[in-house]
Amino acid sequence: MKASWQVDQRVYIPYCTLAGFIAVWAISGLLVIVDLVSGTPPGTFFAVIGISLGFNDPAVAQYVGFGLHLLTGTVAGNIFGQASTYWRWIAPYDYHHGIITGLIVGVALWAILFVPVTTFGIQPRLDSFSTSAPNQYIYDISGHFQLLYPIIIGGSLVFHIIYGSLLGFIAGRMKELGSFLKK
Repeated sequence: MKASWQVDQRVYIPYCTLAGFIAVWAISGLLVIVDLVSGTPPGTFFAVIGISLGFNDPAVAQYVGFGLHLLTGTVAGNIFGQASTYWRWIAPYDYHHGIITGLIVGVALWAILFVPVTTFGIQPRLDSFSTSAPNQYIYDISGHFQLLYPIIIGGSLVFHIIYGSLLGFIAGRMKELGSFLKK
């Protein structure tokens, strides 16, 4: 029984990596919609990531932020797949169980990565730009996000829950369908 479990588990890493990539693309699209609804230019979320890392050109900041966002979501899916090879109870063996374990991954990602990075990295950097920004674009972005920290933290929890649900659903569904397996 144990040998079949180990062989079966080898599919979870690529499934979860691909599921993380697809889920982060979906969330990225939702973030652009949030930018449009909030009245900020499309890509502002990604620009904030790039700006907080020191990229002052708006276009470069957006591309860097977008790339890091895609990389983070993909790596999170990969880590989920790797962890599922060690802890059987989190493996997304079907889409129902995948959604449940994906929710746990989404909330953990929010608590372990997003909240600390935002609290101790991004928000202080944006606050510092309210007095001395290198250009008008960065000054406008920092002004827009003043006093929005609680909304950003709460809203990001919702996005991480959606990400986790998609991650688990897609990985579990690929497992059910036997995608990428030679028959």
